[in-house]
Amino acid sequence: METRRALLVDAFASEPLAGNAAGLVPDAAGLDDEQMRSIARELNASETAFLSPSADADRRLRYFTPSGEIDLCGHATVATHAWLAEENRLEEGTHTLETNVGVLDVEFDDGLVWMHQDVADVTRIDAEYDRIAAALGVDPATLADIGADLPLATASTGLGFLVVPVNFLAALSGADPDFGAIETLAEEFDVTGLYAFTFDTLEGESTLHGRMFAPGVGVDEDPVTGTAAGAVGAYLRDVGAFEGELPDEMVFEQGHFVDRPGHVRVRAQTDPVAVGGRAVTALDGTIAVPDTGDDEIIEASGST
Repeated sequence: METRRALLVDAFASEPLAGNAAGLVPDAAGLDDEQMRSIARELNASETAFLSPSADADRRLRYFTPSGEIDLCGHATVATHAWLAEENRLEEGTHTLETNVGVLDVEFDDGLVWMHQDVADVTRIDAEYDRIAAALGVDPATLADIGADLPLATASTGLGFLVVPVNFLAALSGADPDFGAIETLAEEFDVTGLYAFTFDTLEGESTLHGRMFAPGVGVDEDPVTGTAAGAVGAYLRDVGAFEGELPDEMVFEQGHFVDRPGHVRVRAQTDPVAVGGRAVTALDGTIAVPDTGDDEIIEASGST
């Protein structure tokens, strides 16, 4: 039976078992969609990246959740390029990456991987606070209190998210999400998930604290979400969330309430928005890949 190298790389973190774990298959050439879906289910990370050569860019990535393919994933992109740097296969500078949303730029500089995302699209929506609050599992007042200055909206820099500002961290940390209701909202507004945030943070250097829920793609709560951070950066620019200009660089903290703390750096003053961070390999091993249509179970082995 064929085997491929498979890894778990923790993105937006500087030590293992923090941030957001991304699966990575660094030699995915020749794998078909069914095999990639099966590998992603076996690795069971929120997203697994499959790396292969590209005729249009320096490399090609496809991304699968345990339930299916998505077009773009920030933390898996950061994880892949950080691993390439660990392997001395990535020099400092700008590189091109083919994805399902087009060719994007990825920068590697002083240990940080920066992913330039797609052109931003921010649309304010007319939705009842009671309904959004019920889906998120918070008091409607925690949304209405801040809604006059920060409206509900959808935002995308490659993947769409429903952006929900919350007044205080206590409300966000105590959220009790109704995943069925969130999935219904995501379908209605044609987005991947719901990203709730507050400017009330755990750490003084952070700009905001976020939580992201995407049950429709098999991720009830994502620890740290690069694509959502980029979308929210564009949202903050669009709604004029800061007096004067947007900060040159923001830091979004996420994952603390699922014991996977991490930080995403965001540059959103102009398009394309860029998100950046570090990553570290937590598991490196091999995975057995049955032939397409084979009923055998995929088995993984590895070491930290």
